[in-house]
Amino acid sequence: MDSEAAKTARDSLDLAFHMSNILDTGLDRHTLSVLIALCDLGLNPETLAAVVKELRAQQPSPSPSAP
Repeated sequence: MDSEAAKTARDSLDLAFHMSNILDTGLDRHTLSVLIALCDLGLNPETLAAVVKELRAQQPSPSPSAP
């Protein structure tokens, strides 16, 4: 990947991450990058969203910290 393509990819990820934060998705930059790469490979974005929701639903709730 040449430097111009790398800059464009970085700028695109920055924009997607900014939109993700505005929408309060809770996705970090790395996770968002992986999801975008999977979409670029042809995976269905709606299916990926469903998987993310399912994985979040399966996470145990954080226990309250002791005072």
